Amino acid sequence: MTDREETELLPCPRRGRPRVRRTIEGTGESRCYKPCCCLGDEKEGISLKPEEIELIRLIDLEGLEQEEAAERLGVSRKTAWRDLHEARRKIADALVNGKGIEMAGCTKPAEGRCPKCSR
Repeated sequence: MTDREETELLPCPRRGRPRVRRTIEGTGESRCYKPCCCLGDEKEGISLKPEEIELIRLIDLEGLEQEEAAERLGVSRKTAWRDLHEARRKIADALVNGKGIEMAGCTKPAEGRCPKCSR
């Protein structure tokens, strides 16, 4: 085995700078979305981070420029651009492949208000 192959097999610790804390305004009431035609079929789903949802809201719904949205979240424009494109890629994957969409950090299961979870 070569040195390159050994390096690829070892788990790699997180690299780069730690994530900056984002400023997120409210959260929506609905936290999960699933295709209606797949009632019995539990396909894999995707998970959107709160900052990805906030960027979609600010840029696509409110019509802000990426620089303005990044400023509101307290991150650089490049970070906002990367998070926005990752969110759009996830949403496209869910729509095209019939996957459900879940919001990361949802507190409804802990509060007993999630219809998906057993009570």
